[in-house]
Amino acid sequence: MKLAGRDATKFLRAPDPGRAGILIYGADPMRVATARVQVVAALVGPQGESEMRLTRIPASDLRKDPAQVNDGIKAQGFFPGPRVVLVEDATDGLSKLMTDVLNDWRDGDAQLIVTAGQLTAKSALRKVFEGHRASVAIGLYDDPPSAEDIQTLLDAAKIEVPNREVMDAINALAHSLTPGDFRQTIEKLGLYKRNDPELLTVEELALIAPQSADVDVDDILEVVAGGQEQRIGPVLRDLYAQGVLPITLCIGAMRHFRQLHVVASDPGGPGQGIGRLRPPVFGPRRDRLMRQASQWGRDRLERAIATLTDTDLTMRSASHAPQQALMERTLIRLAIMARS
Repeated sequence: MKLAGRDATKFLRAPDPGRAGILIYGADPMRVATARVQVVAALVGPQGESEMRLTRIPASDLRKDPAQVNDGIKAQGFFPGPRVVLVEDATDGLSKLMTDVLNDWRDGDAQLIVTAGQLTAKSALRKVFEGHRASVAIGLYDDPPSAEDIQTLLDAAKIEVPNREVMDAINALAHSLTPGDFRQTIEKLGLYKRNDPELLTVEELALIAPQSADVDVDDILEVVAGGQEQRIGPVLRDLYAQGVLPITLCIGAMRHFRQLHVVASDPGGPGQGIGRLRPPVFGPRRDRLMRQASQWGRDRLERAIATLTDTDLTMRSASHAPQQALMERTLIRLAIMARS
């Protein structure tokens, strides 16, 4: 079975103990790890590992000894309670083994939880868990936390939000941080406000929040492609504070606009063009690329690529022009081009 959206969120929060196997996969390792911790804790409880009801197996170990998965699932624990066998960083190469393990699973056996990186729609590992009657596969994409997700974290940290202004600030923080960083920030905020009778304020939230938002190259590309030049400066400052180099931004932007050009140039339209990308893209990123390719069109994308090529050549030459300023100017030109 394949779960997505609210169904996936609900399952991760309260997983079905009767499921033989659970596959959690996604491009963001932090998002996958957060979901894995949540599911394991819900199934075996806080004492599960200390009571030896949790068996961890790196996927790399299974090349030498594949039998240890089934051995762990069939083993009888010393302590009473549900048991989990966790296989981390799995790939399609384990699909045959996982098929055999799930087909041999019986009531009373330990549950199998498998984590993996990004898996395509044709992934053999995905097909194993999606096709098995007693298993589920959950793909995690780069969607920001939903209102329900945010409220769950606030409730767990026992944080009361006094007004709309504070909630808006929390929502903005949720959209600017990775899921793991946002969760840690809320936990820290809960400790900060413990036994404090005063209502939470936006100023207190700003004190707890990371001083430099953890952003990546995709964030600046979303801003530029959307024509939001007023946001370029703040996002660039965060990227440079994390050590990202201007040439890295230029390379990432070139790759992004070339992908958009492939999508926009397909005679069958963006819907067919998106399927030509290699590696293929899925989830919200696929929707963003299709939207941006439609908005820009082939001609403007060719001008954007030419602009980035000139900037790349300038930065790689012996020019003494400040590279950060050069890259910022180029990105602003592209953002303006997006609205022209």
